[in-house]
Amino acid sequence: MTTLSATATASAPAPARPVAKRSLRLGRVLRWALVLIVLAAASLFAWRRLHATSAPTVRYQTATIDHGGIDAKVTASGAVSAIVTVQVGSQVSGRILAWYADFSSSVKKGQLIAKIEPSLFKAAVEQARANYTAAKASYDKSLANRVLAERNYARTLALFEQALASRGDLDAAEAAAEAARADVGTADAAMLQSRAALDQAQLNLSYTDIVSPIDGIVISRNIDVGQTVAASFQAPTLFTIAQDLTKMQVDTNVAEGDVGNVHEGMTASFTVDAYPTRTFRGVVRQVRDNATTLQNVVTYDAVLDVDNGDMALRPTMTANVTFVYASRGEAVRIPNAALRFRPDATTVVAMTGPNAAPAPNREKLAADQRIIWTLRGGTAAAHVVRIGISDGMTTEMVEGDLRAGDAVVTEAIPAAKGS
Repeated sequence: MTTLSATATASAPAPARPVAKRSLRLGRVLRWALVLIVLAAASLFAWRRLHATSAPTVRYQTATIDHGGIDAKVTASGAVSAIVTVQVGSQVSGRILAWYADFSSSVKKGQLIAKIEPSLFKAAVEQARANYTAAKASYDKSLANRVLAERNYARTLALFEQALASRGDLDAAEAAAEAARADVGTADAAMLQSRAALDQAQLNLSYTDIVSPIDGIVISRNIDVGQTVAASFQAPTLFTIAQDLTKMQVDTNVAEGDVGNVHEGMTASFTVDAYPTRTFRGVVRQVRDNATTLQNVVTYDAVLDVDNGDMALRPTMTANVTFVYASRGEAVRIPNAALRFRPDATTVVAMTGPNAAPAPNREKLAADQRIIWTLRGGTAAAHVVRIGISDGMTTEMVEGDLRAGDAVVTEAIPAAKGS
């Protein structure tokens, strides 16, 4: 038994060797795991550095160049009116007795359209006629007195030559004849004056008949029966008559910056609010030199002749006019926002990098040259192009290395650090 116990005691430590092997393998696994963790951290750090370096430093807004037609145009607003419009007034004051033409009435030249109460004017005519009659009678009397005085002078002269009358009698008879002749002149003048007063009274009486001066259509009537019109200082407007509404005109207010592109004979189009889907056509008759200044804004009146055969247009309608002074059927069109984009030096460096070639100098460009920035593959580049006409939204490219489909920069905002 002693021998067995010793043997058992000697063989007891044998299980410690597998445990040591497992501990060794676990240590190796931990070391490799630590290495992998370090490598992963290094890779993550390197990736973040690489990502931060390649991340974009500028946020862009872009538009696309396309291909199509361009119409260079000038826009203006104006008002539709008849070519000939007459304001009919009154040259005498009085109460309106009646009117015979209303809104939209067709009238003929010389047609009676209103009547002013004529009683006072008839009385004035009768008074003037009486004065004229009296003046004429006085004139006839002066003629008779002249004849008598001349005959008396002739008899006195004959008696004087026969020594039957004195020199005093002859002188008195001669003076009386001269006075009679002068009275005839005075009576004649008074008769002419009274005749003129009669004519004036008759003319004033005729002015109580308000007649149309032209053939046309009544646009407005500003009177009613019983209304009193006063023509003391200014003739009141009773009616407004348009001569022919089948031929209209549009008076437009063209800005001074655009008036150089508008000329006589060019075709224009316009719309009115009453027919928003219909386009009317007109021809520029004249561009008037008389400018209008309102709040330091200078405009010129360009007058359009318009055919209004269907009577669709009405006086005083507001017209939105477009003058097309140049047109291109096919052109490379650059958005105007790209033409207006002018980055500062800081933005240019952010867009191209500090080692990039300098951007073109705008001060050395011709009047029709512009700098356009494009974005290709995330890289911004400047291009010098020559431009042509513009329609306000896009501009024709006459010369340059851009093509339809290119993305052009309209805005560039450098990103903040760390963003």
